Amino acid sequence: MMTHEQYLATRRFPALDGLRAIAALLVVVFHFGGPAWAVANGWVGVHLFFVLSGFLITTLALREESRNGKISLANFYIRRAFRILPVYFAVLGIVVVFIYLRGGFHTTGLADAMPYYLTFTNEFVTNAPFTQSWTLGVEQKFYLVWPFLAFGIAALGFPKRLGLALGLAALMTALIPVLPYSGAYAPILIGCALAIALHHRKGFAALRVFTHPVASVPVLAALVLVQTNLTKIEAVLGDGGTTGVLVYAVLAALLITSLIPRGPIAWFLSTPPMRFIGERSYSVYLLQGIVSTVVAGSIPQLGTARTLTAVGVTIAALIVADVLYRWVEVPMIDVGRKLVARRKTRIGDQDKPSAPDPTVRDTNPVLASG
Repeated sequence: MMTHEQYLATRRFPALDGLRAIAALLVVVFHFGGPAWAVANGWVGVHLFFVLSGFLITTLALREESRNGKISLANFYIRRAFRILPVYFAVLGIVVVFIYLRGGFHTTGLADAMPYYLTFTNEFVTNAPFTQSWTLGVEQKFYLVWPFLAFGIAALGFPKRLGLALGLAALMTALIPVLPYSGAYAPILIGCALAIALHHRKGFAALRVFTHPVASVPVLAALVLVQTNLTKIEAVLGDGGTTGVLVYAVLAALLITSLIPRGPIAWFLSTPPMRFIGERSYSVYLLQGIVSTVVAGSIPQLGTARTLTAVGVTIAALIVADVLYRWVEVPMIDVGRKLVARRKTRIGDQDKPSAPDPTVRDTNPVLASG
């Protein structure tokens, strides 16, 4: 098992890229795999993404705070903007041009949805193309509020910060009857709570058993068991799936913990193909709707949801996503880092200004099914 010092010294979490790949593939299969994949409940892959996002963003902030005594909210928002916005608006532009040229800009509801897409209130859009981007609305609000509450108002100790994350998760869950999308924030906050627990010695000690090299095997088995029985859990409890999703999110957090050390599942998720898909999962998710239309138009046999269709959409989306990753995402991330570096130099920050965070690999924003 890992020690707390080994965890804090871990500079990369490569298996988490592969975990994002699995979550992205589940979403595509949910949309285009057909009845054969219904048991997989691929829609819940979005909550795996949410937990990952909360964990990684909070881990980055905690490690920056440990190095510098505080975090720079301005630098955080600059990095987030240059990581999220360029690809988002590039894909949105593709969607708008494609639908406009097909004569459906108004008839499909896209014109009416544009004010929501441009202001990241995507979760309030219905019956329009690009509705899968609802998660970007959720994510953007999380990025704006959580760092300010957890790091910007006052210096919080471990118990208060952990209590804040868990208390907000409980609040967001309680608000579901009046604000349906509030429930999406609970898995993100569970990921935040995981990061806070692992960063502090007492919290890490409580979770250390899950850093055993083979712990990922039973945790993954439990995660799959819950995922494939979510509809049954919902039917028994009659709570709209809230309990099942929360249990799934907690298991996802434990799985993340078990993937930090090297183990059999971590090895598989760290392989080049899994990391390739994971690194491009943001664009794959955003592109899947428009790509499926092109694929169905080019190959009519793939116009029906089935396994072969999901494979075709995945391959086509990965091809386009790779172009966006190389020519938009990575270059714009570098621009954001350079702007942060200039700000640090200007204000006399003693951190290494031109390098990415040396403690943990920052990742793409969370993706989800719509």
